[in-house]
Amino acid sequence: MKPSSLRVLSCAVMVAAMLAGCRGTGEVRTIDLREKLPMVQVTDIEPVKIVIEPFEDRRADKSRIGARSHLWGGTTYFNVPGDRLAEMITQRLADRLKTRGWRDRVWNVRVGPAASVPDADIVINGQVQDFSTTVKSRVFSTVIETNSRFNVQAKNQSDSSTTIRRVEGARTRTVFWFNNDDVQEQLSATLRDGIERLLGDTTIEHKALRSVRQK
Repeated sequence: MKPSSLRVLSCAVMVAAMLAGCRGTGEVRTIDLREKLPMVQVTDIEPVKIVIEPFEDRRADKSRIGARSHLWGGTTYFNVPGDRLAEMITQRLADRLKTRGWRDRVWNVRVGPAASVPDADIVINGQVQDFSTTVKSRVFSTVIETNSRFNVQAKNQSDSSTTIRRVEGARTRTVFWFNNDDVQEQLSATLRDGIERLLGDTTIEHKALRSVRQK
């Protein structure tokens, strides 16, 4: 076979492969938002007891966290294992505080109902209003958009005060060769941004969670 014919054949195979991946079948792809935890020194834990109650899922559609619209029709859906998005977000926040929380310190954190830690200094709860992705395939590119919005409330036992924070975030990314890992990485990064923003907007003072005073 002539070199020119080989090039034509290679292009045909490539185009066929692209078209095959441009039609959705309605399947659901699982997105895992868990992160590998770094090693920490247990002796460095801060002497403040924090309990995080499982967040409430207040999304309008709890059946999925997003969808991909394929170039030649059809849709692929995304969701987390067991449809437990709020639970996964709660655990991500707890893991972050246990390893590198406020002032990059390790904090004494437990996930569960407030009654499970009756002597807790701070009780945190929250509501997930939005956490989603929209993926649109186009000719030679795919656009991935992610959004997050959740409310966090902390009840301080020392003075019965309450601190409330609203956390929002969004990301957009365009890729040439689409892979489901791209969605997972962007959703994980979007959640990470929200947690970082929460930690940046708050601080711990006298065993109570406070909003950072804006200069």
